[in-house]
Amino acid sequence: MPRVVPDQRSKFENEEFFRKLSRECEIKYTGFRDRPHDERQMRFQNACRDGRSEIVCLKAPMILNGVCVIWKGWIDLQRLDGMGCLEFDEDRAQQEDALAQQAFEDARRRARDFEERERSHREDMEVHQRVTGLEEAVNGALQRRQDPSPGSNLGSGDELKLR
Repeated sequence: MPRVVPDQRSKFENEEFFRKLSRECEIKYTGFRDRPHDERQMRFQNACRDGRSEIVCLKAPMILNGVCVIWKGWIDLQRLDGMGCLEFDEDRAQQEDALAQQAFEDARRRARDFEERERSHREDMEVHQRVTGLEEAVNGALQRRQDPSPGSNLGSGDELKLR
């Protein structure tokens, strides 16, 4: 299953979702809302230091709704808010397009190989059925030659008159 859509740039430029997020907008850290502000600051700062913050780093590449983007922005560690936006990631989009194209070609090749094996198998089965049918016909003909029909061993009517 491809990770990206076929025309990423078009989706990024034309969908309202991406157009809205591509303009710089306000962001806020929303973790631990039930805790006091100073505890939220401490938890956010510790999470940033430990590399496990719920907020992504200031420049984070990702695939969002099948489109390669980079989230860029900043967060004030005291106020726990900032600004950020999405940008189209052209380089990563090209890489992902190449991977998707390769996956598509691999799937098409596997399907073609499967169909070829199926066709070959069907042909082999048809040949086998024809050969089996011919063998049965030949065996039947041979059997009829060896076992004449009943009453044929009496001979013709002319032979009976001579005796």
